Amino acid sequence: MSEDTFISHLMELRDRLLRSLLAVAIVFLCVFPWASTLYDVLAYPMMRALPEGTKMIATGVVTPFLVPVKVAMMVAFLAVLPYVLYQAWAFVAPGLYAHEKRLVLPLVVASTILFLLGVAFCYFFVFGVVFDFVNSIAPKSISVAPDIENYLNFVLTMFLAFGVTFEVPIVVIVLVRMGIVSVEQLTSFRPYFIVGAFVVAAIVTPPDVVSQLLLATPMCLLYELGILAARFVRKQKGDEDTCPPLSDSDMERELDKIEAEEKGRGSHAP
Repeated sequence: MSEDTFISHLMELRDRLLRSLLAVAIVFLCVFPWASTLYDVLAYPMMRALPEGTKMIATGVVTPFLVPVKVAMMVAFLAVLPYVLYQAWAFVAPGLYAHEKRLVLPLVVASTILFLLGVAFCYFFVFGVVFDFVNSIAPKSISVAPDIENYLNFVLTMFLAFGVTFEVPIVVIVLVRMGIVSVEQLTSFRPYFIVGAFVVAAIVTPPDVVSQLLLATPMCLLYELGILAARFVRKQKGDEDTCPPLSDSDMERELDKIEAEEKGRGSHAP
């Protein structure tokens, strides 16, 4: 019985993964004709900072084709991200208690919104500041012509870094809600977090002070926001499960009962 249940869960997981991949593929096919335009939009912060008339270069033979395709795939994934998260939610929801469902669903929605806000903050603000700063101190004797593949890798790294950074309040709230740490402990840990934020920013971002500050500062502010929000979602006594967990013997009896009921329904089936 338990093996059948495990296989059914694997089949359901497979079906939901296939639905998610199919949704990404459909949207990708829809946006593929505009892949070059999407890359131009992605490259706009860099092109705006470069001298007028400067263009990026492509050093690979198929790079001018592959890079826009990657951008189109990224856009397709972000477009169907709510649907992908819904599939993940639908898979795990049956195994959650009522209070866990009330907590998980808002956290999934909030984490998605915060991740997209981090990406938007990076694109509309950080890129403009960083690229202007880098190109302003570049020697006048060189001609700046970034490679499109290197630029895409840089952009994806920065998007991921800022998207994850904006998840700091969610992590803080979950830790407090689960009772792993308290608000008081998080407050006392503030100096260590600030140091850690600047260390992470120095590792993730390019080796310039501006981009490090633009990543570490929001991280620290979001940490404070998470502490503030966590004061309203402290672990409640009523969150404990009202039904105690079954022992091994009770679990075996319940499984035998379910199996007997299924056999009974099968024997009466026409």
